[in-house]
Amino acid sequence: MISPLIGLNIRTEVLQAEQQIRPYIRETPLDYSPLLSQLGHCRVFLKLENLQHTGSFKVRGAMNKLLSLTAEQQEQGVIAASSGNHGAAVAFGLKTLDIPGIIFVPENASSAKVNLIQQWGAEIQFYGTDCGVTEAYARKYANEHGLVYISPYNDPKVIAGQGTIAVEMAQQLDQIDTVFASVGGGGLISGVAGYLKPIFTDIEIIGCSPVNSPVMAESIKAGQILTMESLPTLSDGTAGGVEPEAITFDLCRTLVDDFVLVTEAEIQSAIRLMIETHHLLVEGAAGVAIAAFLQQKEQLQGKTVVIVVCGANISLEALKQVL
Repeated sequence: MISPLIGLNIRTEVLQAEQQIRPYIRETPLDYSPLLSQLGHCRVFLKLENLQHTGSFKVRGAMNKLLSLTAEQQEQGVIAASSGNHGAAVAFGLKTLDIPGIIFVPENASSAKVNLIQQWGAEIQFYGTDCGVTEAYARKYANEHGLVYISPYNDPKVIAGQGTIAVEMAQQLDQIDTVFASVGGGGLISGVAGYLKPIFTDIEIIGCSPVNSPVMAESIKAGQILTMESLPTLSDGTAGGVEPEAITFDLCRTLVDDFVLVTEAEIQSAIRLMIETHHLLVEGAAGVAIAAFLQQKEQLQGKTVVIVVCGANISLEALKQVL
């Protein structure tokens, strides 16, 4: 069991990741949103990770982990499990670095995300209908075959890679009061919060999840990682269980100031708002963070707010449903 990285330790890991992965990732724009700023009577900026390679922030963590492997580990190959975005990110990394690997995906994964993994040429195997179940099987498979398992969130290197978003944010803005970020397994918010909190000492980090799959939020409330059944949600990128003993549990408990849960109707409205007023295609998990801001906007007057728009990979079926 790896002991959790808290505060400044994460910052050190993130800065190392920044050096490691910079040649392979895009610095994404931090765009001012006139509409959201007006609605909240504050300054709102959108961190556009939907414009990252593979359409999601996940490339950062996957590349950092892959680049940390020994030559022998890279040659043997890796195993990953994902509802889609992490899988596409690992597939991108495997192709970029010429490493073999298998990506396990839930049987009910978004068709858009499965197609994206296939476009990068990775081998896909389907298992289970819940991300937690798929992850457990993939980890077991990796152990049995002596291969490295690349977790979507439960790995210091992956967390540090996701935290490089915050390095860019801190360079792009002089002051940040509040950050909204979607939470599934907690890798994104752990990396971002762990880097920003030592810099902006009064910053508030808000974790955003769908009502239909609030596993991390409910686990923090209960003081232990819960096994919960997730209902169907547009936010497939944050859906499913959290691995037992995930290091992100303690990180989220320490670093996340509050959790906001949003309904499917609120997620739909947020996605439509982004398409209609910002001309940006965003997926359900990104809609969750935007919806959470809209729910909390009355409390944010005069503040400088960043919403992490974590991805763009929404299927045509889901988009039709939203529109």
